Amino acid sequence: MSEFHPFRDMKESAKMQHEVDKANFEAVKAESRANWEEAKSMSRTETRKKVMQAEHDRLIAEAEERKAEAEERINAAKSNRK
Repeated sequence: MSEFHPFRDMKESAKMQHEVDKANFEAVKAESRANWEEAKSMSRTETRKKVMQAEHDRLIAEAEERKAEAEERINAAKSNRK
């Protein structure tokens, strides 16, 4: 049977939590840097236009896909009536 060592267990637990906290801090730091770099690049007109055009194209593609699915449903509903 293992012995009970509360202080050693607390020390190990604190060490593990410190590792988690350190990893989370590094992740937040990297995300913050990425946000800064993205914001900085968006200040350039060419970059902003490219990003906006890509978003525009994505939204149009989604809308066209939804429209095609709706037309398929309409055709299926019409064929079921006959």
